[in-house]
Amino acid sequence: MSRADDVRRRLAKRRRDREKFSRNSDADRYLVVDDEEKYGFDKFSSYEGGPGEGGHPLFNKEMFLFKILASASLVLVVAILFRNGEAKLEPIKNFVAQSMEQDFQFTAVSDWYEEQFGKPLALLPSDNKEEANEAEVTQEYALEAARILEDFEENGQKVSIETEKGAAVNAMSEGRVRYVGNEEGFGKTVIIQHADKSETWYGNLQSIDVSLYESIKKGTSVGVASDNADGTKGMFYFAIKKGDDFIDPIQVIQFD
Repeated sequence: MSRADDVRRRLAKRRRDREKFSRNSDADRYLVVDDEEKYGFDKFSSYEGGPGEGGHPLFNKEMFLFKILASASLVLVVAILFRNGEAKLEPIKNFVAQSMEQDFQFTAVSDWYEEQFGKPLALLPSDNKEEANEAEVTQEYALEAARILEDFEENGQKVSIETEKGAAVNAMSEGRVRYVGNEEGFGKTVIIQHADKSETWYGNLQSIDVSLYESIKKGTSVGVASDNADGTKGMFYFAIKKGDDFIDPIQVIQFD
């Protein structure tokens, strides 16, 4: 046998081996059964892929970047607006400043929500103090054994009320606590926002019994009046605010 015939024989053998291997591979491929065919369920799509495999369908990267850019642009425009001294921009400045400073009407929104959808579900159990605050108070609001030391005309904001030493200061009407802290001219203060968007202020408190954003009922104790100068009586400040103006409390409630 010549060398050329030997080479042709080897090439033919290799070709037959490759064809045989190819047929065996096809047979094995058809014998493999996927899990979804074996158990009758579809594969679950996974969105935990790595880089280049696409993101989560609920996350839109382009929209996210657009929101960041829009927010940054808005901040930049407001900054330029307030640094510009032109008189024609003053109305816009005043509108922006008023929008930033205006208090959010928590109580009005809460009442609207409850009227439309009912009371929200409580996620955490309430303690005894909260249950007591939820109890209905039927008596008319009045300050017992109280005496006005300073009337509204003297300061244009509040009245100073003398009461018994250690007396509780009660809420005039139901509402939501908007502020708890030290207020200039009032000392330790609780501000309650009511459904009609008015506010009642209780100042010069020795201690505070309510929490910020707590919903309270009429007659609920908001705190304890501080002692007067000689320590024999209690004294606290009371004010009513509607919009941007304080009004005379004596025209609204009754003092015994």
